Amino acid sequence: MEDLVIVGAGGFGRETLDVVRAINDKEPTWRFLGFIDDNLSPANADRLSALGTPHLGGLAAAPEGAAVAVAIGDPSIRQAVVGALGGRHPFPALVHPTTVRGSELRHGVGLIVLGGVSLGTNVSLGDHVHLNAHAVVGHDVRLQDFVSVNPNATVSGECSVGSLTLLGAASTVLQGLAVGSEVTLGAAACLTKDAPDRATLVGVPAHPLERDKSQ
Repeated sequence: MEDLVIVGAGGFGRETLDVVRAINDKEPTWRFLGFIDDNLSPANADRLSALGTPHLGGLAAAPEGAAVAVAIGDPSIRQAVVGALGGRHPFPALVHPTTVRGSELRHGVGLIVLGGVSLGTNVSLGDHVHLNAHAVVGHDVRLQDFVSVNPNATVSGECSVGSLTLLGAASTVLQGLAVGSEVTLGAAACLTKDAPDRATLVGVPAHPLERDKSQ
């Protein structure tokens, strides 16, 4: 078994521990050492205690040579943490055993896939992609590095999604669309046309978020 720590003791980090435990239930693979979190809240400290899992400290406390799962939902913060780790640790792919996988799946390092996800055929996932529970990724989809697909979101077939993009819970990207980098698609939004870089889109059909000019 290989030593593993999880960076981030928030909700997604603790859900990642559920993935690790599900993998080990099928075949002992990971020796979980504990959580790394520089800003552990009292509430999350209590939750770790209830799980019977230790808090090892901040990033500097990551054991030398241990595999690291960076389980931080915000794509830009996740990228910064990966950079701060400086290539000193391997980043494994952690995929829940209930995941439905099509043929020709390709992925980079640091992939985390929660339970109930469906992946179509000929899917390509970049480094440090997060797929939350019950997300659907259709055939011939390309997700670039540090993309987050939140629970119950759907990326239809033949779409491309740029790096550091977050697709909100229950959102939908329709067939064949191109989503830029650093895009935020709001919860339950439906994207019906290509999205440019750094757009924040909400609603059905998805449209740019209007800011309150009085603020």
